Amino acid sequence: MINVNGKIVSSSELSIENNRGFLYGDSVFETIKVLDNKVLFLEDHYFRLMSSMRILRMEIPMDFTMEFFQEEILKLTNSIESTSNALRVRFSVYRDAEGKYLPISRKIGFIATIEVLNSSVYVLNSTDYEIELYKDFYITSHLLSTLKTNNRLINVTGSIFAEENGYQNCLLLNDAKNIVEALNGNIFIVKDKVVKTPPLSDGCVKGVMRKQIIELLQKNTDYVFEEGVVSPFELQKADELFITNVILGVQSITKYRKKEYTNTLAVDLVNKLNAKIRLM
Repeated sequence: MINVNGKIVSSSELSIENNRGFLYGDSVFETIKVLDNKVLFLEDHYFRLMSSMRILRMEIPMDFTMEFFQEEILKLTNSIESTSNALRVRFSVYRDAEGKYLPISRKIGFIATIEVLNSSVYVLNSTDYEIELYKDFYITSHLLSTLKTNNRLINVTGSIFAEENGYQNCLLLNDAKNIVEALNGNIFIVKDKVVKTPPLSDGCVKGVMRKQIIELLQKNTDYVFEEGVVSPFELQKADELFITNVILGVQSITKYRKKEYTNTLAVDLVNKLNAKIRLM
């Protein structure tokens, strides 16, 4: 089932030849986990979506409140029968207007799709997970790069590169050749009890799970957390690397070239993350 502008339908019947999200990538989206009929990290998703829409100069309706956002998500999740209590929702907002590069209006439409997840709580994947740098294209260090828009060609081509070469993921670089993020999430690097992640100013997506993990790290007195530029040379000196996103939670990296990594902090973070969502 699909939620199209508040209506639950089996097919959107949207005209993609006139849809600005399809034609120009004039769209932003949130990937959301719903557990036991609760929208996890609701406020963070809502305020990031509002911020993204304002940055793109979309017209936000007065009734597009957090309560409305939550209601439309749950309207969709309650429309399907599933034995799983965990669901993935992609909530996309597009500028609903005619025009070429210049839209004739700023009004919006939205479409939300749903997918059943196999696991409810976050589980640390213990299988081999090897990465490589993706150097064919680079992320530009500016505000638009931090948004979740439909312009994800670097993620698509990077994913194809990873599959063709037997890697589970790749790390993306910015125009200064510094590490920005993984193909599907933010990156954290651990060395001698110091945990570092690239700053938003380097062009990484402003991840909702990134925010949760940073909050957990700032409460952990065993580690020092910092946001800072991450050079590719730091990867082979690191003790641990992991990727974060809302659906997977924390994904440990086991190997980069000849370097293999531990997952001590990742295990601890997954446990604390699950404890946090149980209280939501």
